[in-house]
Amino acid sequence: MSDPRIIHVELDEATIIWRNADIEQERRIAIFDLIEENHFKPLREHSDGYAGPYKLHLSVQEGRLVISIAREDDQPLETLILALGRFRRPIRDYFAICDSYYQAIRKASAQEIETIDMARRGVHDHGAELLTERLDGKIEVDFKTARRLFTLICVLHIKN
Repeated sequence: MSDPRIIHVELDEATIIWRNADIEQERRIAIFDLIEENHFKPLREHSDGYAGPYKLHLSVQEGRLVISIAREDDQPLETLILALGRFRRPIRDYFAICDSYYQAIRKASAQEIETIDMARRGVHDHGAELLTERLDGKIEVDFKTARRLFTLICVLHIKN
């Protein structure tokens, strides 16, 4: 039976050095939304035919994204390691636009907030497209899943 979805995701807390309340809220929402609705299908076949659901552990080690995938019963399945070089600019842009957005919602006009939010969504969408590209041939994800995973990758990159 196939159940290609994520049922649990955990971020390596040792990787996350600092976060503020806004980023913590982004993390909580991304994880909640990801668990509620996602499509995540590793393309490597397993000898016993296991096809989900999956538990993920995300971390950054030596400048690489490490995605550890486990079965529902926590037995490890595989670990995928992705170079993060191509993600540096989208992550930096995402943090900059999110910072502007959080400042704007406290004191800007509705039109200014909407403009910044549109830019934020554009940067977020670009990051999701890049992630989908990097996962091609390894893991099949839908766009919403890629967006939420990109948010979590960004959270892993917060330094201060």
